[in-house]
Amino acid sequence: MRILFLERGKLWSYGLPDGFRDLGHTVRMSGPVIQNKLEKQINSFRPDLLISVGWGLDHTKPKLKLVRKLATRYKIPLIYWSTEDPNFTEAFTIPLIQTMKPDFVFTICAKSTARFRNLGIPSAHLDFGYHHKVHHYVKPIDKYRSDIAVVANAYPDVLRKYPTHYRRKALDILISPLLKKGYRIDFYGRDWDKMALYLGKKIPQKWLRGPIPYKDAFKVYNSANIILGLQNYYDMVTQRTYEVLGSRGFLLTCDTQGVRRLLKPGKDVVVSSTPQQTVELVSRYLRNFQARESIRKKVEKRFIRIITKIVLVICFRYCSVTGYCLHKSGEDHNEETTTANCFSRKPPDVDSRIT
Repeated sequence: MRILFLERGKLWSYGLPDGFRDLGHTVRMSGPVIQNKLEKQINSFRPDLLISVGWGLDHTKPKLKLVRKLATRYKIPLIYWSTEDPNFTEAFTIPLIQTMKPDFVFTICAKSTARFRNLGIPSAHLDFGYHHKVHHYVKPIDKYRSDIAVVANAYPDVLRKYPTHYRRKALDILISPLLKKGYRIDFYGRDWDKMALYLGKKIPQKWLRGPIPYKDAFKVYNSANIILGLQNYYDMVTQRTYEVLGSRGFLLTCDTQGVRRLLKPGKDVVVSSTPQQTVELVSRYLRNFQARESIRKKVEKRFIRIITKIVLVICFRYCSVTGYCLHKSGEDHNEETTTANCFSRKPPDVDSRIT
């Protein structure tokens, strides 16, 4: 199958596209969505499938209409993977769907699927994942060595607009107590210099490491003794959760329903539910290299490279608009199969794993 991702950036150029390539499909990135350029790509590449992901520079109303027009003209199934649900479902995802009119919508939020179906759009749950090509183990690198690190953008504007967003609680649990106790944290990402209002303390300039290229983040995950993993929702996990563990990083994150559904605290990950517990855990694990290594090695053995073949089977079982099927063994999988319960299944053969 030939698949064209409507993608100009770096983030969504990795992961899912690599997974399709692992299964033997030909994948290209479109670059900026411009009509004459996109039409030339369609005519020369002759894609069997168009895929749009997330929220980017090409998700403007005129470009969404253009994509729909070309998908209809050339009779190519159009899929959208929604990665901003549920917080931005009403403000962003619904208007996008109504404008672009994709043939199928995947969403990281299982609860949002019914909302999309009510709009007449077939929908299914597709969680985040990681790919070993980008996120894998490497020996610690001096440039990125630290006791504690955070790899994330701060999003002060989002926190201001959505004061009850779970991310605010995650900051209170994981970061604020450590800053108050004087622990140094290396921050990789944008806008951490604007977070004093939410953290209760200004971050020293020398701790601000700035943005890091997506493809280099795994170096931090492997070089810091502890990675703090902020969560955005109580019942879901972030993409970075998969990526840190896929890189064999030592992750300290929030004790949430979403984390416990996917991982085993104390075996795969360390979790905290209070500021006091965070301080205690950091103090304990910074002193105990062997305890950290034990968890790293356990998660390396247990953590399946996700997104798995099983998940992509779901995609194409429900994307009947394509007329193609990635799954050749004839097994039947139901819509409830997600990355969260793939741990209970026998992993696919190594060659068929996709992440």
